[in-house]
Amino acid sequence: MSANQSPAGKQPTATYDSAFLKACRREPVPHTPVWFMRQAGRSLPEYRKVREGIPMLESCMRPELVTEITLQPVRRHGVDAAIYFSDIVVPLKAIGIDLDIKPGVGPVVEKPIRTRADLAQLRDLTPEDVSYVTEAFGLLNRELGATPLIGFAGAPFTLASYLVEGGPSRNHEHTKALMYGDPQLWADLLDRLADITAAFLKVQIEAGASAVQLFDSWVGALSPADYRRSVMPASSKVFEAVAGYGVPRIHFGVGTGELLGLMGQAGADVVGVDWRVPMDEAARRVGPGKALQGNLDPAILFSTPQAVETKTREILDAAADLEGHVFNLGHGVLPDTDPDALTRLVEYVHTQTAR
Repeated sequence: MSANQSPAGKQPTATYDSAFLKACRREPVPHTPVWFMRQAGRSLPEYRKVREGIPMLESCMRPELVTEITLQPVRRHGVDAAIYFSDIVVPLKAIGIDLDIKPGVGPVVEKPIRTRADLAQLRDLTPEDVSYVTEAFGLLNRELGATPLIGFAGAPFTLASYLVEGGPSRNHEHTKALMYGDPQLWADLLDRLADITAAFLKVQIEAGASAVQLFDSWVGALSPADYRRSVMPASSKVFEAVAGYGVPRIHFGVGTGELLGLMGQAGADVVGVDWRVPMDEAARRVGPGKALQGNLDPAILFSTPQAVETKTREILDAAADLEGHVFNLGHGVLPDTDPDALTRLVEYVHTQTAR
């Protein structure tokens, strides 16, 4: 079933007629909906307070804490959707990969995957592995009511990049060496990660996610030809695996201006756009039949309120003729962002786009 159809044989959920889901389905909206990647996190003093002394991965496994952190930006900013607080490496940790998220560094993998024997580390993910996710979604949906809750996962390429490099990488040299040097091993690695990712998204959807976003944070490091050949099959497998649920599927990457059309073809209903490509040009590259999400540069929020409004107005004007538009940043909220700037931005978009 398409995400642009009503759930067949089901009563509409409380969130079905929300501005966010209407925009994802390319239907008329009362205003352009707004949410922010990393809206729950380090920019909020209340987040820093509840996270104090708790390691990142542990915080992702405490349902009550996840619930509170996920709700914080909804309360403060009045955004049109919540996004589940977690991390893209959570499903890898859940299946036993020896990794940790180190402050100031990011995910670090103890034993990188670089040989066929290393694939044995990647077993199937079961709902029991992430029972805390199901519990947290239940708590959140009771609290959120008509506000949609977005689930998410890391895309196979980005997860593979962390696993092969052993951590964050600027040049992805080990990743590309494997992709070019042993294409069959690479394909098998991504296929296995696609299954794990799809299983993780299914858990979230079955627990009540209104939409899901696949983050391919590092795929902008590839050319279109490499993406089509070496990445797109795995991403498509993930989207196809959850297509039957009828929830909107969002696809986002950083530095992916040259890949936007292919990312849409991979199976998303909504294509996320970073700040490097204007929304009207992004629509041309993606083609018809898709909603778009984006795309204010997160760094603009450090400027004056007038400058933020000017850039926001430019984006809204460029998006005026889109079939569906969800306003967002072109990447995540930066840690030192003034929370009040985000609150003002939500109000400005809602006011300027009220129908």
